[in-house]
Amino acid sequence: MKFPPSCLLLAFSLATSAVAAELPVLKVRPQTIDAKISVGYGLAIADVDGDGQPDILLADQKQIVWYRAPKWEKFVMAENLTPKDNVCIAARDLDGDGKCEVAVGAEWAPNDTVNSGAIFLLNAPADRTQRWTAVKLPHEPTTHRMHWLRGADGKFFLAVLPLHGRGNKNNEGVGAAFLGYEWPWKETSRPFPIFGPDAALHATHNFDLLPGRAESVLVATKEGVRSFTAAGDVWFNRIRTTQPVGEVRAGRSPGGIAWVAAIEPMHGNTLAIYRGSASADLTSSRLVLDESLNQGHGLATGDLLGTGFDQIVVGSRGAGKPGDTFGLKLYAPAVAPDTGWKLAALIDNNQMACEDLKIADLNGDGRPDIIAAGRATKNVIIYWNETSPPKP
Repeated sequence: MKFPPSCLLLAFSLATSAVAAELPVLKVRPQTIDAKISVGYGLAIADVDGDGQPDILLADQKQIVWYRAPKWEKFVMAENLTPKDNVCIAARDLDGDGKCEVAVGAEWAPNDTVNSGAIFLLNAPADRTQRWTAVKLPHEPTTHRMHWLRGADGKFFLAVLPLHGRGNKNNEGVGAAFLGYEWPWKETSRPFPIFGPDAALHATHNFDLLPGRAESVLVATKEGVRSFTAAGDVWFNRIRTTQPVGEVRAGRSPGGIAWVAAIEPMHGNTLAIYRGSASADLTSSRLVLDESLNQGHGLATGDLLGTGFDQIVVGSRGAGKPGDTFGLKLYAPAVAPDTGWKLAALIDNNQMACEDLKIADLNGDGRPDIIAAGRATKNVIIYWNETSPPKP
């Protein structure tokens, strides 16, 4: 395995009303842990083998793999699950044994809204470096994104979001059916509706988890961002924005002010944020941060600078043509969320054609790291966060 030389990527200095001094300078050290993936559709971070260290899981084109910390050895969990591509993965410890449960989505054919899609639970062998057993679940067409959620009863379930509704054409027709799958899954189990399929949810590209005893979600759709919150067995759907959206993540700024970050539209060129109450339509608060993304794909929020509030990491993957630009950028509040944000760092410039990215502290040093998978660049890179803490 080849690793690129260490390098330090420097951020612009920003001032904030919440911190008297300048913000810390972002310093990251990229490490390529795989330079030969096919597409890199989806990433997950979880402890696979129970050693207390987070591992990296990847849904690649034909394989489901994991990379074992801290040396990042690669193990194939499953491959060739369906004739078409894998597309997504969810991993989380659901039973408290320190080892994650895994689900994946496959048979990816976004234009086939009748016969495509597949969902599998992967059952682990005693030796988790060996092949896992795939159990197929019922599904809707165009299976696209999934997460393990904690419900109002404290139990976990698998939430699965298709890209389109059944029979949908040109992003019109029946809305997507957002479904939940109980865990453990039994022969008598059946998926239950979180919402839909009669909802106005079209081109539902991605969704984000919001913390709480009962976790809620933000969904990115052609119609804008929607929030879904559980109250018992009932899920409430609220309009958060009305701009077409492809990626969505939540975060907080100085003073605890909440905001929603979005890539607009799907695979679009714009990064925007919306600020305000979790129950309000935030469309009027829209603030555009960047209109230069080349196929925006991959979005994450977290405190990479150690300031006590969130920043945004946004990825772009390019269109695969000679001369395309792509990579990763960091945005942070310049003073306060109502007075503007600035580009804080160019994390990656044309080495990572980002298909998916995550933020997680991989080495336990208290500083979140960035993990990204590249489509055209065919790589998985860890960007180790080596930022110095803020000065008192």
